[in-house]
Amino acid sequence: MKWCAVICLLFALVACDELPLAEPCNEELCQLPDCRCSSTDIPGGLQARDTPQFVLVTVDDNINILNIVTYREIFYNRQNSNSCPSGVTFYINHEYNNYVFVNELYNQGFEIALHSITHQLPVTYWKEATEEVMAREFGDQKSQMSHFANIPYESINGMRVPFLELGGNSTYQAVANHGLLYDHTRVTIENVDPGMWPYTLDYASTQDCVIEPCPTASIPGAWVLPMITWTDTAGNPCAMVDDCSQPPPVTDEEAWFRMIVYNFERHYLGTRAPFGVYIHEWYLRIHPAVKRAIERFMDLVNNLDDAFMVNSRDVIEWVKNPVNLTEYRQQPCKTFVPTTCARQNCGPLDAEEHQPGYSYWMEACVSCPRVYPWLNNPLGL
Repeated sequence: MKWCAVICLLFALVACDELPLAEPCNEELCQLPDCRCSSTDIPGGLQARDTPQFVLVTVDDNINILNIVTYREIFYNRQNSNSCPSGVTFYINHEYNNYVFVNELYNQGFEIALHSITHQLPVTYWKEATEEVMAREFGDQKSQMSHFANIPYESINGMRVPFLELGGNSTYQAVANHGLLYDHTRVTIENVDPGMWPYTLDYASTQDCVIEPCPTASIPGAWVLPMITWTDTAGNPCAMVDDCSQPPPVTDEEAWFRMIVYNFERHYLGTRAPFGVYIHEWYLRIHPAVKRAIERFMDLVNNLDDAFMVNSRDVIEWVKNPVNLTEYRQQPCKTFVPTTCARQNCGPLDAEEHQPGYSYWMEACVSCPRVYPWLNNPLGL
């Protein structure tokens, strides 16, 4: 009997450490601004014609001397039809990242978000990541990004896991426990027409699980910003611009433009769920026709009275407090305080925790670290 009691006690202690399983959403209890059931319904009960069409252009990976040229060419000095600057969100990983350029992007009004410290392979590293691993990769990266780019800690609100590989509950624990607002990793190929709007994980998600494992627990405070896939020329789903299995010929600008507009119109002429253009810059650099097609699409959006290129966080904030198109157009443009950057060329820096015997160089806006920043030592102290 004593052994039975001990076993039962141990089981109870283990069970206490487990997150509570999410229950089906209770719409009466789950209310904006802090809770939203997973749904394709337009927030606030608005009609589609009264809903702003948000366009999310996002870019993955580090910022360097090659891709900053592209970003300056295609993103800078854009305005939406309400005369507010166009938004772009950069999901940035640490290795080989230039923090001086991150500061520049922040001062352009773009959103700086997280894409991990290591961005490492194999993909199973992310699939099996524990809460502790996610805390090191994203919680510590928030402090790292803020420090070396000299941007406000509170301005960093979102994350995307490398390779779009969810880690189940641990991904969203990183959001909830480390001062973040949302994750923009989870792909949907079923909730596309109509598209799924952002929602919280207070209750069980009804979104399809394309890349397992998906969250099963109740994690209040964590927002999911679904990655709604495109359809390529053969009807196959693709999450990233360079991920389509049968895209138009990469030299055919007109065909690419038509494919983008075709996918956009599914949102724009439907329920106006946020439309994403998810980019890896290298693909545009080596395929100028694709780059021109995306520029033409952004020009189109910037000239529509009811569509707006915005930062990812802006969508979450609108969903929290949805207002109709007329009121949205009348709102003042968002403002922020630019930050300075005392450019420092740092290196060679020993990579003690990463690659012993290997040295890195990096540019930062603050004093150089002692060693190359990495896991367990994100500031290189």
